[in-house]
Amino acid sequence: MAIWLPEEFVERVRSESDIVSVVSTYVQLKRRGNRYWGCCPFHQEDTPSFSVKPDDGFFYCFGCHAGGNIFKFISLIENVSYYDAIVLQAERLNIPLPEREKSPQELAREKKVSELREVHEMAVNFFHNCLVMTNYGVAGLEYFHRRGIDDETIKEFKLGFAPDAWDKLSSAFAKRNISNSLLLESGLAVKRQQGNGEYDRFRNRVMIPIMDERGRVCGFGGRIIGEGQPKYLNSPETVLFNKRRLLFGLDKAHRYISQAGFSVVVEGYMDVISVVAAGIRNVVASLGTAFTVEQCKKLLRYAPAIYFCYDSDNAGQEAIARAVTIAAETNAEVKVVQLPDGKDPDEFIQKHGAEEFKKVIAKAVPVVEFQLKHIISHSDINGLEGRLRTLTEMLPVLGGIKNTAERSAYVSKVAQLLSVSENDILAELTKKGHAVVNMQKTAKDVRKAVRKVENATNRSGRVIIRMIWEEPAVIDHFVSMVPIESLPNELHRQILNELADKYTKGETVKDIINLPQLGEEAMAELSRALVEDLGEEDNSILYEACVRQLRRHYLAGQYEVHSMAADNLYRQGDEKYHDELALSQKIKHEMDELQGVNE
Repeated sequence: MAIWLPEEFVERVRSESDIVSVVSTYVQLKRRGNRYWGCCPFHQEDTPSFSVKPDDGFFYCFGCHAGGNIFKFISLIENVSYYDAIVLQAERLNIPLPEREKSPQELAREKKVSELREVHEMAVNFFHNCLVMTNYGVAGLEYFHRRGIDDETIKEFKLGFAPDAWDKLSSAFAKRNISNSLLLESGLAVKRQQGNGEYDRFRNRVMIPIMDERGRVCGFGGRIIGEGQPKYLNSPETVLFNKRRLLFGLDKAHRYISQAGFSVVVEGYMDVISVVAAGIRNVVASLGTAFTVEQCKKLLRYAPAIYFCYDSDNAGQEAIARAVTIAAETNAEVKVVQLPDGKDPDEFIQKHGAEEFKKVIAKAVPVVEFQLKHIISHSDINGLEGRLRTLTEMLPVLGGIKNTAERSAYVSKVAQLLSVSENDILAELTKKGHAVVNMQKTAKDVRKAVRKVENATNRSGRVIIRMIWEEPAVIDHFVSMVPIESLPNELHRQILNELADKYTKGETVKDIINLPQLGEEAMAELSRALVEDLGEEDNSILYEACVRQLRRHYLAGQYEVHSMAADNLYRQGDEKYHDELALSQKIKHEMDELQGVNE
């Protein structure tokens, strides 16, 4: 469904946005003059070719030629539409979306979402008060304290306790006029299989509120106290609670993830709480499901690296193997934290302390090293057949290493370990190279560096666009010398026509950045024109030189038209060929004069 966004709203979001701050969330930028430079997030490169010009609010990559304004950047980096990028940035700035007339279905859904959020907030307070203010919560407090979770952390995470009773919450909420249907829809209550009525879903459990990244309660996780199954119980899927898209702790961790440059992903919410209680705050957890691409993309909004720290038992290592495969579908820098003693992060911290846990994180191994070790741990390499089978499993991992020196080092290690010739491994990689590379393509790395044909005419067109952008009145002089439709570059014609249209109507020329119809390629070319370094030459001299270049190109076209017309009229015996010939010679004379000036 299209989003209604009036121009004044879009302009407000744009004017209150700082493109450098937004881009810096994803790209490490360094200032050079009036521009910022960094490695492009949209294609692989080692030398920075990605530039941001804050004065005009544009970015451009001279490698893959991605470019545009702040909304275009967000749409590319977050893989959302242009309009969704505006909405996302507005939400980040707490700018309310414009009101529009909504359908009855939309109004009903919004009402339901609002009611569900309200009942979830009430439940948070109910469980928390049961934990810290009543005798019901004594066992819960003892459990948290025994696991090293102090009262400050309990308060920060709004931890709670569900009493060991069938309808404690349901009865309390009924007195506050909360309908049974709403309790059922929220997942806080379950309909009895026999007879009428409902009962509380969570009973005799410590309760962990699950928030979205904006700190809004979406659901709950409950751990049983004492014996009972299941050990952990989550809220069911609702319009608020989608486990594939949520990361426990992200609402508290995102600032620390940005500061640290990496996130630590653990298996469960109790691990997150224990790690945070130990003073390590850039940590999140998935919610009882395998790590998903959606979760990975959320983490990459805040830092480029993800460290997986799951249990060190077989199940935990298998979960990491699946998770790093998912992360490989994005542009994440992935590492694996390897815990000794078969422990999970919570147990490790309780036994060894926070400082030792920090040291283990600092020793996180690259994903390739983990994958190779994981394959070895499940292989029998004593016989030739087993070694060859193991090598077959390793080839996709080796083929995915982009750095040549790093790949050579790992090939050497594998060759020594499996008693196989390095040349044989390299031959197999070459044979299967195409398939291996395809397996390693990433979701975000969808662009490639492209070498565009460059010439003086194209550069002159960009200079003219830049001059008109900075001083719109220049367009009157330019079009008197060079008709826009004569420009050889289609994108330049499109951009200048839009600029001229705005100028003629008395509108702000720079408002064309809000025109979706400008198109991705034209937006990128406009960005390049504004970001490109013009050198130290005087702008007026540079402008005149570019006008001469483009006028000469225009005259060359006119000369050909009138020369051909003169020739055709001459063959037909038409005396008008004299006029066409004279005009062509006049054009030729001006071309020669312009050529002389250029030389």
